[in-house]
Amino acid sequence: MKKIVTNLICSGSKRHFFLLLFFVSFCSNIHSQIVVNSLIELLPYLEKSNVKVKLKPGIYTITAKDIQKGNFPATSGEKNIANVLFLFSGNNSEYDFTKVTVNVKTEVLNAFTTPKGELYEVQVIGNNNVIKNLKLVDDGSVHDAPKRRATNIVMDGKSNRIEGFHITTRGSYPYGYGEAFGKGGKNVISHRKHSAFLVRGYKNHAKNDTIIHQSYGHAIFMQAADWPTIEGCYVQGAMRSTHEMWKEEGKGTDADRIGFVTAFGYKLPKGYMMCLGEEGIRAYNGGETIIDGVGYKRGTSNPTVLNCTVKNMRAGVTLTHATGKKYVSGTTAIGCERGFCIGTGDIVNCFADTQHGPALGVDYPTDKGMTAEITLLSYEGKSYNGSGHAAIIIGSHHKITFHNAVKNADQNLKINIGGDNKTIGMLAKDENYAASNIVIENFTNYPIVLDDNSKNCSGTSVGIVVDNGVKNNIVKK
Repeated sequence: MKKIVTNLICSGSKRHFFLLLFFVSFCSNIHSQIVVNSLIELLPYLEKSNVKVKLKPGIYTITAKDIQKGNFPATSGEKNIANVLFLFSGNNSEYDFTKVTVNVKTEVLNAFTTPKGELYEVQVIGNNNVIKNLKLVDDGSVHDAPKRRATNIVMDGKSNRIEGFHITTRGSYPYGYGEAFGKGGKNVISHRKHSAFLVRGYKNHAKNDTIIHQSYGHAIFMQAADWPTIEGCYVQGAMRSTHEMWKEEGKGTDADRIGFVTAFGYKLPKGYMMCLGEEGIRAYNGGETIIDGVGYKRGTSNPTVLNCTVKNMRAGVTLTHATGKKYVSGTTAIGCERGFCIGTGDIVNCFADTQHGPALGVDYPTDKGMTAEITLLSYEGKSYNGSGHAAIIIGSHHKITFHNAVKNADQNLKINIGGDNKTIGMLAKDENYAASNIVIENFTNYPIVLDDNSKNCSGTSVGIVVDNGVKNNIVKK
């Protein structure tokens, strides 16, 4: 650079020299870090491109009064369907929140009056941004629900990365029953959900984020996302037994007032352990996103999940409704109602226990061509697996390998091939599905039971094999 400047000066090219100085100054500004000292000072930089911004370490708190004063006036890029506290709309920028805690009082969930009461605490609609190391806490009661619904993080745009966040999600209604009394359009108790992290857009990346989930809603979920990556994330929810829920009988609680009749049409069965939230990592086949200011309606395609841990959620990883290439590797599901369920695609070198539900499930008889390699883990304490499944495999042309990390597998839990797909919401009478052309290598001593609607399944098993099907050939080792 010195040589170029010297040559320009010697040649007398003042115009070129000043252009060069402008260029050097511009590049310097791109790479220099700006330190801001308050949330209000931070907000204008969220819409800028090519900046590096660091918020001064400390604890910051957002209250309902801040909203009433208009300190956080941003609205979503999605036709104003949501209010947003922090809207990142610039491109190619980096935001560093190392040693920063932002406490959002749960009263904020109800503080906005327009448009429909939905709140995003953080939304990204720009491209190629890196936002890292924020500790984001919903500060208040788990029962302080939003007017409509809320989400801590929403990631739109393309090629963004949210890394190193630590999120504590609180505030939903009802909290304490999981999906027992409804989860979607059919509810016997109306719901106001609060999810933690929604990944949308194109090639967006959630990396090394931690979610402590104390809310009815999803922890990490994908809608309208193409080629999303969820990597190195830790999710922890909370469980409650249906037996414990029944202790509310006669106490005038939400469940008691409706006689414990679930959204599935029958009274809440005992003997199950339910997550008080929803999925740990989930993909949907619909949704809307915004990229470069343009809205798209589509499903989720080509999701990748790498080296994550999900504990005490409704499921570890559910990708059934995504399309394209689905890949899950190095991921562990502990104490979930169900470990993994992806329909088609690859589960590689993953781990799950069977304490509260099956390690592996398949949602539909049309699902085919899944390859799964899962080590079944031991667990401490009592089994609360009301379904009786160590795994439930329906559909066709799957290749399944179960490795063993269990000394004395519970013989009351079965690896079922075909048959009932019951969970808390689907009793045996509700669903009974076929399985065909399944290849299984079972290195555990969990028993395999082939239903009478199974056929042409083959493989080997350390555990006993009960074959009620047709033309199966699974050999006990």
